[in-house]
Amino acid sequence: MLERFRQFWTNVVAPPADLLLRLGVKPDWVTWVGTIGVTAGALIFFPRGEFLIGVLVVTAFVFSDLMDGYMARKSGQSSRWGAFLDSTLDRVGDAAIFGGLVLYYATENPESDLGDPRLYLYLSLACLVLGSLTSYARARAESLGMTAKGGIAERSDRLVAILVMTGFSGLLDAPFLREITLWALAVASAITVAQRMLIVRRQAVAEPGLGS
Repeated sequence: MLERFRQFWTNVVAPPADLLLRLGVKPDWVTWVGTIGVTAGALIFFPRGEFLIGVLVVTAFVFSDLMDGYMARKSGQSSRWGAFLDSTLDRVGDAAIFGGLVLYYATENPESDLGDPRLYLYLSLACLVLGSLTSYARARAESLGMTAKGGIAERSDRLVAILVMTGFSGLLDAPFLREITLWALAVASAITVAQRMLIVRRQAVAEPGLGS
């Protein structure tokens, strides 16, 4: 859904990315710095309930996910290693975001508008696991020569939804915004995993010997 906006944001990050290239900065360096920033922002601020500042820090570093790819293409430094590194570290950042929420709901007195806070600990954990499973399903399908892209909740959709609503929950002191989003993402992520499994199943049964 949100992939259509990728070109717009790529144009936004192009000027600072061009500057970094002129300064001799490597795309892989940007990937590492971005992941470290996202992870630190989520794991330092979210467990303390400082959601607005946490989201602002995470968002500032999330743009590195666009910047490093642009820099690699612009400088001719695209490589299989760079693609692997970027994809792998994306999972680290995503896990940190939901892991930060898990840690928050595991604290002694987390705020909750919609019931037992422990429920949202489990939902945060479900979002973390199902998000990773969604990405794994696609990667595994591609390693077998098939495709598994698609579904109602791709990575960019999940990331934008949780960051926006977590930020507003902190700004407005409205935990229910975050909690409704966790419910929605847990359900949507489970559906997306099932959708990708069906996509792969159709491709497998269409090729003799692969569907058995």
